[in-house]
Amino acid sequence: MPVRHVKVSRPVLGDLMPLAHKAVVHGETIYLSGMVAEDKSSSFGGQTTQILEKIDAVLRTMDSDASQLLFAMIYLSDMKGKDEMNAAWAAFFKSKDLPARATVGVAQLGPQTLIEVVATAAVGAKAS
Repeated sequence: MPVRHVKVSRPVLGDLMPLAHKAVVHGETIYLSGMVAEDKSSSFGGQTTQILEKIDAVLRTMDSDASQLLFAMIYLSDMKGKDEMNAAWAAFFKSKDLPARATVGVAQLGPQTLIEVVATAAVGAKAS
């Protein structure tokens, strides 16, 4: 089964990554690189919402959407922000669409980056 590397336009993603594709498709699975918020002045909740909206926008360019997320690995620069991140996460998803996930605390993600999300999703079968 061939691997398809997907280029996603700047309006959807903001700055492009020079070291990796933002999305790779293999079979019926989409692998997304780490996504961060554009507005770094936002709180944990604000950055979480921005990232989830960005993930949804990227997936929509590939005939999918956030309801098709299978797994998310969440990196937090400070675990004290986990409750705020969880609240934004719960507000974004319908309960039936919650993906499997893990949350990990890290020392640093970059200047003012509070959260980064790496995700895997299924191709197609968008929610209506």
